[in-house]
Amino acid sequence: MQRTLIIIKPDAVQKKATGKILDRFIEEGFEIKALKMLRFTEEQAKQFYIVHKDRPFYGELVEFMTSGPVVAAILEGENAIQRVREIIGPTDSEEARKVAPNSVRALFGTDKGKNAIHASDSEESASYEIPFIFSGLEVV
Repeated sequence: MQRTLIIIKPDAVQKKATGKILDRFIEEGFEIKALKMLRFTEEQAKQFYIVHKDRPFYGELVEFMTSGPVVAAILEGENAIQRVREIIGPTDSEEARKVAPNSVRALFGTDKGKNAIHASDSEESASYEIPFIFSGLEVV
C-alpha cells in the first residue's frame, strides 16, 4: 500500500465539486486516511510549491492557491501515486478534455492554472507534502 496527497484547489471547492472528486477516489478503491479543509497563507503556499519557485507561473500559482479554501486528503491504495496521477489527468484541463475526458481535471478544471486538483507526483514529493499539510497548518 502506498500513500499520496491530493489537494482539491480553490476553483473546485468554489464549484462545490469536493464531494464528487472525493467520491471518484473512493470508487476507484482508495481509502481516505486523513482529510481537512484549510486556507494557505501566502508564505505556506510559497513553501509548499517551492519546487516551482524559478518557473514563470510561480507567483500566479501562489496567488491562486491562497484565493480560497482547499481540501486536502491523504489517499492510500496500491500504486497510489501513479494511479491518482492517471485519474486526475493532464495538468492542462483543456488538454485533459481531449485525451482523458473522464479525468478529474477534464470534468472539473478550467485551464492549465485552474485545474481543480493537485496530486503528489512522486514518492519524494509525497514524503514532503503529506507532513507539510497534515502538521502545523491552520485548519479553516
